[in-house]
Amino acid sequence: MPDSLKQKTIKGATWSFVEQFLTRGVNLIIGIILARLLSPTDYGLVGMIGIFIALSQLFIDGGLTSALIRTKNPSDKDFSTVYIINLALSVVFYFLLFFSAPFVAEFYGQPLLKPLMRAVALILIISPIASIHGTLLTIRLDFKTKSYISIISSIASGIIGIICAYKGLGVWALVAQSISSAVIVTLVTLLFVRWMPRLVFSKESFKNLFSYSSKLLAASVISVIYDNIYPNVIGKRFSAADVGQYSQAGRYPGIANGTITGALNRVAFPVLSQIQDDDSHLLSVYEKYIQLSCFMIFPVMMGLCGCARPFVSVLLTDKWLECVPLMQILCFSLITNGITTINLNLLYVKGRSDLVLRLEIIKKSIAFIILFISMFFSLKVMCCGQVLYSFIALYLNTFYTKRILGYGFFQQIKVIYPYFLISLIVLAEALLASMLITNSFLSLVVALVICPLSYWFVSKTLQLYAYQETIGLIQTKLNI
Repeated sequence: MPDSLKQKTIKGATWSFVEQFLTRGVNLIIGIILARLLSPTDYGLVGMIGIFIALSQLFIDGGLTSALIRTKNPSDKDFSTVYIINLALSVVFYFLLFFSAPFVAEFYGQPLLKPLMRAVALILIISPIASIHGTLLTIRLDFKTKSYISIISSIASGIIGIICAYKGLGVWALVAQSISSAVIVTLVTLLFVRWMPRLVFSKESFKNLFSYSSKLLAASVISVIYDNIYPNVIGKRFSAADVGQYSQAGRYPGIANGTITGALNRVAFPVLSQIQDDDSHLLSVYEKYIQLSCFMIFPVMMGLCGCARPFVSVLLTDKWLECVPLMQILCFSLITNGITTINLNLLYVKGRSDLVLRLEIIKKSIAFIILFISMFFSLKVMCCGQVLYSFIALYLNTFYTKRILGYGFFQQIKVIYPYFLISLIVLAEALLASMLITNSFLSLVVALVICPLSYWFVSKTLQLYAYQETIGLIQTKLNI
């Protein structure tokens, strides 16, 4: 990797992790406070409308920002074209949700969903105002600025949400937090990024970008429907309180996993895009990202799985204990997420959005069959179905990585299995601490001390590649 690219990568990765860890850390603390103040039903109501907001945001973007990131030297005309499209579609989709809200409320038998959806949908109009500005920061690998923006918005919107919850506003506290976050991100981004759109719409730019993003959009629609459909199915099949328990069960593994995967992915995509034509170099960097992902995600997921009960009891209170077994199962469903994401990144940077779409159709067809069968049993069985799907998805993704770079499922397993085996030690230690120590707080503290130390010691003893890279990066940043 050329020095300039390597330096940009290290700097981008460092600030991306800073942003992800600090932002998610702030959100974790705020989420814990809100969970203690609000009820499972409050979270369940918001969870039911999540799929409609996520799909609308997806269609508004249309995969065009990803196309901009992948494009070599995009012009100001390209940026302005995408900006105009995003703004126009945001208005269209806001009114679609506004007028469909009564039907959604009637379908679930929850009248409160009507005003909730109309309020939360305001995010669709607010966020696109600074969407291209955020894309510019990603292209420049300027995650330092993005970290400032994320941390400021997380703290400010979190305080607003907590105040509203403390005042007894219930579910509206979550709505206030979401809307204020969108407003603050937009305002601060505009303050940091000096870019003015031109009143130019280029059919040529749109055609070139959409030829790549159209298949990506279709694949993302399928993926987003699957990722958000569980709260809707649970809400219809069970109750709003069950949706809340499920949402909390996935929230904290999701935060931990998303912090690591998000930080790596945001750096990996633009970096891999810059070396997309050099297969040997691309394979080398791609394999390193996989190892780094496993090194960080595996122990975190296994540790959280092992200490789920004391974690929930201490931080969220006993009213959320029903989510403990669900959380433990979902930790296993997320353990492959980082590898899956990096595998898909390879297809993106190679411009094979057609393969991404084909994969999503195949994978999600299997996923919906699993969901349909499991929904007739219990929440635990539905979560187990997600674990099964995650490993099927990993295997299917590697089919095309083998075709493109000759790096398939068994080659990847050979690289990642040491990290998985060591993470099982973390799981065993966390479970033992939970079972042997009756005091939940003490159990959690012991697990948080012993598990990281033992994982670090074994990784150092075996001199794993990801361990050496992490130590090297730390030494570089600290000038040791």
